[in-house]
Amino acid sequence: MASASVASGSIFRRPTAETGFASWLTTVDHKKIGIMYGVTSFIFFIIGGLEAMLVRLQLAQAEGTVLSAEAYNQMFTMHGITMVFLVVMPVAAAFFNYLIPLQIGARDVAFPRLNAFSYWVYLFGGLFLYSSFFFGAAPNGSWVGYAPLSVAAPGNNMAFYAIGLQILGLGSLAASVNFITTILNMRAPGLTFMRMPMFIWMALVVNFLLLFAMPVIAVALFQLTFDNVFATNFFNAAAGADPLLWQHLFWIFGHPEVYILILPAMGIVSEVLPVFSRKPLFGYAAVAFAGAAIGFIGWGVWAHHMFTSGLGPVATSAFGLSTMFIAVPTGIKIFNWVFTMWGGKLRLTTPMLFSIGFVAMFTIGGLSGVTHAIVPSDAQQHDTYYVVAHFHYVLFGGALFGIMSGIYFWWPKVTGKLIDETWGKLHFWTWLIGFNLTFGPMHFSGLLGQPRRTYVLPDELGPTVEFWNLLSTIGVFIIAISTVIFFIAMLKTRNGEDAPPDPWDARTIEWLTTSPPKPHNFDKIPVITARDEFWHRKYAEDDAGHAVPVPAGGQVDAPPEAGTEVDEDIHMPSPSYWPLVMTLGLPVVGYGVIFKSLTVALVGGLVLLFGMYAWQLEPLAEDDHH
Repeated sequence: MASASVASGSIFRRPTAETGFASWLTTVDHKKIGIMYGVTSFIFFIIGGLEAMLVRLQLAQAEGTVLSAEAYNQMFTMHGITMVFLVVMPVAAAFFNYLIPLQIGARDVAFPRLNAFSYWVYLFGGLFLYSSFFFGAAPNGSWVGYAPLSVAAPGNNMAFYAIGLQILGLGSLAASVNFITTILNMRAPGLTFMRMPMFIWMALVVNFLLLFAMPVIAVALFQLTFDNVFATNFFNAAAGADPLLWQHLFWIFGHPEVYILILPAMGIVSEVLPVFSRKPLFGYAAVAFAGAAIGFIGWGVWAHHMFTSGLGPVATSAFGLSTMFIAVPTGIKIFNWVFTMWGGKLRLTTPMLFSIGFVAMFTIGGLSGVTHAIVPSDAQQHDTYYVVAHFHYVLFGGALFGIMSGIYFWWPKVTGKLIDETWGKLHFWTWLIGFNLTFGPMHFSGLLGQPRRTYVLPDELGPTVEFWNLLSTIGVFIIAISTVIFFIAMLKTRNGEDAPPDPWDARTIEWLTTSPPKPHNFDKIPVITARDEFWHRKYAEDDAGHAVPVPAGGQVDAPPEAGTEVDEDIHMPSPSYWPLVMTLGLPVVGYGVIFKSLTVALVGGLVLLFGMYAWQLEPLAEDDHH
């Protein structure tokens, strides 16, 4: 915290609002920021889903006329950008924000104002991308932005893509530094690495991946911006450049990005399955190190996206082998999840159903992914709907099923309310049916020759392919109905049943504190003596090895639970205007670059600098004394 002494009437004074809309604009509380991430990503999910519905309506029958070629290119491009960068990544950040301090026994993240800055960068980066529609220049070169198509096209469409992703990447990079520092330095006493909840392990791996992956795509996007706005020749083949350079740079980022998207869901499932199996996670160490191995090996498989680009037999063989090899730690995780359930006392609650759905759907996506490691097979499947089916089974069937499991599991912690199980299970089954009806048929239409990224379904592919596409379109509308059911289930909790303090008989220490948690999380920082600390405070083993409840106050070898004592000196970070103000300059600079207006760019730069310096000059609040 800055410690400048500034008069109380100064422009740099701290905000004082503790409730209402203004308090959310200035908050640095990790829990409120996590909620804002979650709500914003849900809104973008609705928008991205509407874009997907338009795409599917266009392809529901051969030679469709719902969308023009240009509108179709914009819809499927923005759908991909939205789901990857504005939904799955930030909803993972929502979980990181809310849960990391609670699960490691901390009161907040290491850098609270940087945390707020990361959220505002995400929000304004998303708004900047969607403002492109008002300028008639929405990105239209697919979410992967392949050169030379992303350079040669007229207009500012891909300039919005390049600068918008640069802004979003800045927020992700700042958040990664924050979360890594928090996990490494702010764990409760006794919380060693091999006692950490598995979600914290996966969060640590993900944020290291972000830390090293974001600079790579930043370089590529910087070059793409200059090619689009200032007519440079980084990717212009006509001027002697190599358009494959973009693919290499993008996929060196893009394949770790796949694991950035899926590992948070793996962490969630690794927390949910043991609770509803009433067993510890099978092979804890193997699951933890498999996650780390996935993150490490993920840097060596990027060119399996480029097997048809003429890399040569040596390179394609090497990347084919590395792609097969990364299936090993992934398979370890799947077997450990299955063995966690094996022999357990399963409770098929809504979070458990979504976790089981994750394991099943992700396994299907993983198996179809291994077929892409076989180079001749990939050459046939490349740029067909078989690939679309594969990555949706991984990112929808995997990431979004895991995320839904986490939402249902931790909803009582966030709100103090339980989501009605009837509505939750209705949501699960309609979600599962709609998902498989949408993306299952794409395996068949792809193998029958349907190409990706074409705005009409060619009539010559025949009635069979048209039938599979019709099923996929019906499936999208079932997913839409399922999402409405989820929304209703959430709204009903406002007047629903209050959740007990430990509604699931959980295992980790975020359930030690109240629901919702107090602003300072814990009255007294817990001391950790075991893996699954909360479970061991509630249960001991009898002579037969069965868990038996510990009588209240009967566990003499563990510290008291949070709430029985209160630390004398609890200091929480003060709210701040300046993360928001500083972020306002970023999209303005972006508009100045795109429209080549030095005045606009300078205005944005001045706002950015003013917010930055005000951040440093911000005084301590009156009650801050260290």
